[in-house]
Amino acid sequence: MPKAKKSGKRKKFDYTRDRKKLKKQTFKKYNPRIENTQIRNAWDDNMSTTRNLQEMGLAFDPNRTLPIAKKSLLGEDKVTQAPVGVVTKPYVVNQLQEEADRPEKDSKTLSSDLMEYAQYMMREHGDDFKAMARDEKNYYQDTPKQIKRKVIEYQRCHKEHYDAFVQALGAPPPPVQ
Repeated sequence: MPKAKKSGKRKKFDYTRDRKKLKKQTFKKYNPRIENTQIRNAWDDNMSTTRNLQEMGLAFDPNRTLPIAKKSLLGEDKVTQAPVGVVTKPYVVNQLQEEADRPEKDSKTLSSDLMEYAQYMMREHGDDFKAMARDEKNYYQDTPKQIKRKVIEYQRCHKEHYDAFVQALGAPPPPVQ
């Protein structure tokens, strides 16, 4: 079997490496940043990951946390008991539940160009999407369905703006959807 090329070489100290940077890199690799603020604030660096999560009332390994019924050949099912830990930081779970219960805000917006495009098409053609597709300003050659989707998206993302635009047109709102 051939050996690796550098395996026989003598180990030499690399003076070009910054040891401080190297230590920071290894620390980042083995202790990654915890994104969740509640967990990060309650985290204790002196304890293991399993112990930290156990004290917060969270599970490190869901297979050990949830009891699993093991089937035997004799017909008696044995239920394995999950190890019970003492939860000393129950506020973490409560904060996580509160955060999960909050409704998520729809933050999607459209570019001003796309809004102007939808307004122009609606101003010129009303709700005739086939005519919109044949329009000379349809630079990207959108199909009628693509244009319809863009108008619906404009209506969904900027409800008040859309309603004000339709009122300014003076016509009843086109049946989109």
